[in-house]
Amino acid sequence: MQRRPTSFDIAALAGVSQPTVSRALSGSPAVSEATRARVFAAAEALNYKVDKNASNLRRQASNTLALLFFEDPTPDDSLINPFYLSMLGSITRTCAQRGYDLLISFQQLSGNWHVDYEDSRKADGIILLGYGNYLEYRPRLEQLIEQGTHFVRWGAPEIGQLGPTIGSDNTQGGADATAHLILQGRRRIAFIGTATPGYPEFLARYHGYCQALADAGIATDVALQRDAISSEDAGQAATEALLASNIAFDAIFAASDLIAIGAMRALAAAGRQVPRSIAVVGFDDLPAASLASPPLTTVMQDPRRAGTVLVDTLLALIRGEDAGNTMLPVRLVTRGSSLGG
Repeated sequence: MQRRPTSFDIAALAGVSQPTVSRALSGSPAVSEATRARVFAAAEALNYKVDKNASNLRRQASNTLALLFFEDPTPDDSLINPFYLSMLGSITRTCAQRGYDLLISFQQLSGNWHVDYEDSRKADGIILLGYGNYLEYRPRLEQLIEQGTHFVRWGAPEIGQLGPTIGSDNTQGGADATAHLILQGRRRIAFIGTATPGYPEFLARYHGYCQALADAGIATDVALQRDAISSEDAGQAATEALLASNIAFDAIFAASDLIAIGAMRALAAAGRQVPRSIAVVGFDDLPAASLASPPLTTVMQDPRRAGTVLVDTLLALIRGEDAGNTMLPVRLVTRGSSLGG
């Protein structure tokens, strides 16, 4: 049976981007008449049928944005990554300043949230926070793009990501954290975090870690890398496995603060003092980082600026403007978990 043509097929035939196809088919004034004609000619050649009812429905403004949180493993019942919660105030405030209401919803990754949004049309666009394994999540993003939904997401702002993506300079943050540990005299630095394409933010932090080691003339030892998702339990389990392997290490760079806090819990249970025996650095600068014992050195992301950029990028899309990825700077915050020893 012949596959139904999609807007991606039209984009390839017309020689334009898929977002341009969506804007042209929806009548956006941001598309030139010449480009619009090329898009419609490609659509006709492919026998692509435009759903005029859906297009009209999409153009009805609600002056509301939707913020979708996705479940994450957490030590409490919230199932929301605390870093995403730290953005909430900024997102809410920016929406109010721009004259928009904010609809907040909690979604399970296993649910049909992309279909629910398409059917309800309660908001003009959506902000996506959290996604688990990106490779499993990607087909949902493809469907959002296909149905012409305006969305922006927090993630790894790199080439190949779907939809406008706002995120931190994870590679630089990983390099800064590792370089700091090297300056403290550490040479056997473990990396705890799942460094695979399914977790692109952690993978970028791992690349920064490897680069800092190479810059210092230290070879990357794959035996010092342990997978862990962003939770205290995962950080504790990965550190316990590393300790049980009897591989020598004198520092840990954890891909998130939650992982780092779990790692310090495992080290304390094993009688390994932080930082005297093993230095620890995290990533995020959650409020819990400064309250840990000892206080956690970490790479600070900027949730206030992140929230503002997420909202403004989404509003630009809704207005029919081009909107690309934005990479935000990070800053190393040094505390007791890595100093001295």
